[in-house]
Amino acid sequence: SLSLEWVICSSLITNPSLCATMSSGEEDDEEVPQQVADLANASTPTNLRTIRACKRCGLLKTYDQFFDIGCENCPFLGMRDTPNRVNSCTTAFFEGQAAVMDPRESWVAKWLRVDDYHPGVYAISVTGTFDVDVKEVIENGGYSWRCRPVAS
Repeated sequence: SLSLEWVICSSLITNPSLCATMSSGEEDDEEVPQQVADLANASTPTNLRTIRACKRCGLLKTYDQFFDIGCENCPFLGMRDTPNRVNSCTTAFFEGQAAVMDPRESWVAKWLRVDDYHPGVYAISVTGTFDVDVKEVIENGGYSWRCRPVAS
């Protein structure tokens, strides 16, 4: 069976220098480059039926993933273990998807304005509005958001 390291390296073929330090399946104590570690921890939706987008950053995950883990890019929203927050901070109304493996180097990540976020799958555009209390948290923290208001 292939080791996780080999799978990650084969998917990072555009940047072979990251793979130079990876083992070919043998266990050793070499340090894994941060970019590879980030990719190994990337959050991807586990199914497409209950997929939702974070209204602030556009990260796509299932409802259960937002409930269990929260949003890696927006921990200040407090979605973890809080169903009301998951419902008010995520939406099923989004368009398109883009998998971002290396946000710092990806032109797609720059275009989506997610180049400072974690690797993952992002919505191209997100539609929705925040509740007043969530909006205050975001504005008081100096954060921006990507969702556009619902057309009326």
